[in-house]
Amino acid sequence: MSFEKLDQLGRRLEALEHALSILGADEATHMAVGGGEKRAEAMANLAGMYHAQSTAPEIAEWIEAAQPHTEDQQLALAEFRRQYLNATCLPTEFVERKTAATMRSEQLWRELRAVGDWDSYLPALEGVVELVREEARLRADALKLAPYDALMEQYDPGNRTATLNPVFADLKTFLKEFVPEALEVQERRHQRRPRRDLNGPYPIEHQRELGLAAMRAVGFDFTHGSLAVSHHPFCGGVPTDVRMTTRYRTDDFLSSLMGVLHETGHALYEQGLPKEWSHWPLGKARGMGIHESQSLFVEMQLARSPEFWHFMLPLVQLHLGRNALPGWDIEDVLSEVNHVERGYIRVDADEVTYPLHVILRYELEQDLVAGKLEVSQIPEAWDAKMTEYLGISTINDPKDGPMQDVHWPGGAFGYFPSYTLGAMIAAQQWAALEKAQPNLRDSVRKGDFTGINAWRAEQIWSQGSRWSTPDLITRATGEPLNPAYFKAHLRRRYGD
Repeated sequence: MSFEKLDQLGRRLEALEHALSILGADEATHMAVGGGEKRAEAMANLAGMYHAQSTAPEIAEWIEAAQPHTEDQQLALAEFRRQYLNATCLPTEFVERKTAATMRSEQLWRELRAVGDWDSYLPALEGVVELVREEARLRADALKLAPYDALMEQYDPGNRTATLNPVFADLKTFLKEFVPEALEVQERRHQRRPRRDLNGPYPIEHQRELGLAAMRAVGFDFTHGSLAVSHHPFCGGVPTDVRMTTRYRTDDFLSSLMGVLHETGHALYEQGLPKEWSHWPLGKARGMGIHESQSLFVEMQLARSPEFWHFMLPLVQLHLGRNALPGWDIEDVLSEVNHVERGYIRVDADEVTYPLHVILRYELEQDLVAGKLEVSQIPEAWDAKMTEYLGISTINDPKDGPMQDVHWPGGAFGYFPSYTLGAMIAAQQWAALEKAQPNLRDSVRKGDFTGINAWRAEQIWSQGSRWSTPDLITRATGEPLNPAYFKAHLRRRYGD
């Protein structure tokens, strides 16, 4: 009976999750400007309802009394116990307060980021950071973890700064040396074969059709998902109704296309999760590191390869016109999509410089949560790290500096490390897949992604949250996480 009660609870919580996810996706894409206040109120109340139901005292009794009969039920019960502990860290009143504050903060951020008005946005972000510090203390006390570790536990169970700090420090050292090397190699290549200019403008409606074609080709199921436009690209919604977004530039179709492919990687994971356990924690994605590995697998490992563009270039010309890239061949496209540049914007960064953007945020987050850094000091601290790591300054450009991401306005601290973990996991998955499918590159050249998706479905998607992140990596690739694969990948693609 206790297990049946947990099963029924899972279905009720899934319904609330569904409502919150769809309302959140709509708020970022289609909601009228004047709907913000009532939308924040509605979502705060739904979040409060969800939290109250998921933290009810009787659930602890149900968990202890449950008698699972199958391995899936045993694993589901263990995951439910872990999530219940995380959920009961926070009082319902706090959840409602934080949800309302971050919703309003995000709405204000969209308005003020457009004009780079840091000073007007500062009080709202200060309020969010105070709430994040409060949350970190609450979670740390309950989970017996350091405050920032307790925040990371929400996004990637098992992540600890004691493990990540040396890994990221090593990667930072490697990249600070490798970025100049990659730029030098690139310059020599451009001397032999000059980089071509993109021949815009590219009408948005044509770019949209190209993005839809790319999504369809790599396996997106349009009976369970859609594509829209938002300030910040994301993949949201629910597995049966995935809401993907992108943003367009009429002078550069590649920016949107690569963003679409990135978010499609997230969407494929969601659409491939085990449907029979969708209402249980067991059926959810196994943390954001794995989630990012799926998106970066598609965008970086797959979609920036010569084999992919052998298939993709004709699609570009079909949807954008035969004169879209006059005189271009695959080498010209690769020179563009794999272009390395010291840039300001994380979501537009190449895979060589991208981890430095993440490490910068990871380091600042730790100091913000610990109270070593105040919100008012962010622009200067951000600029100092950008100058050291990438050799560019953001001190007079908050729009493309500390205001560029939605994560902090939304209170999502502890999330950023997952991006770079995902890049390392993706490189390791690609290496394992090539061993399992020796003709992998030939399949990609033909636009046949069925074997790739079948492997990922079996090894990653269908597993849901059956295993911890380290165990899932080992089961899928045959060894624990090994950053050497990511470094080797970068050297092969961008080195001599």
